[in-house]
Amino acid sequence: MQKTIRLSVSEAARLFGISDKTIRRAIQDKKINYIVVAGRYKVNFESLVRWSQEKTHIKNKTEKYGLGQYVDKWKISSTLFSPRPPKDPSDN
Repeated sequence: MQKTIRLSVSEAARLFGISDKTIRRAIQDKKINYIVVAGRYKVNFESLVRWSQEKTHIKNKTEKYGLGQYVDKWKISSTLFSPRPPKDPSDN
């Protein structure tokens, strides 16, 4: 069974290099999955990654200010969790 990773709004904003307001707008527009725990939003990490890859301006901010600036160092091969997947399958 896969464990669901949930982040607070501020954690999500820091990781993706965007503002809290942007995360809250995505929640309000039902673009990302969340639950409410003790009156606070907990954002589903997987839906957050998908949403961030669909929006060009969010993707660019993530690459410049958030997690994306470190992806090359990690060499992540999964296209789901990598903002910049390898162009050639032999790069894995």
